Amino acid sequence: MKLLHVSLTARDADALSAFYKRAFGFVERRPPKRLSGEIVSRGNGLPNSDIYAIWLNLPDVQGPFLEILAYSKTLERPKPAVNETGYAHLAFEVDDLYDSISTVVQSGGSLQGEVTNFGTQDQPHLIVYVRDPEGNILELEQPAG
Repeated sequence: MKLLHVSLTARDADALSAFYKRAFGFVERRPPKRLSGEIVSRGNGLPNSDIYAIWLNLPDVQGPFLEILAYSKTLERPKPAVNETGYAHLAFEVDDLYDSISTVVQSGGSLQGEVTNFGTQDQPHLIVYVRDPEGNILELEQPAG
């Protein structure tokens, strides 16, 4: 068994895709695709599904990918809380935490928490929670190097 992908439902798939490309260097795995029809609706259980789908890879990674979906009809929910049940966040290991925070914010995201050292003074392991432009929670980690 292996993890295939993580999926985000977006209000604006193109804008959210652009954020992940700018902030984390994601690249298109394949061209965007429209998914609709009976077979799609049978698979996801949503009648009359009409979905715009973008698949993104991290550079030079052929493992699990990020799927961004925009449904023609969406339901709104409040901005997710950090301690809300269900899927909580995506976590990324980064080389420079402060540079990554700056890039996230400049790309339309926002800071959720503050930089915290989960390691030691000699071997710092820095983490912080941020949000993408649609409010999804992301954890950034910079392990001791």
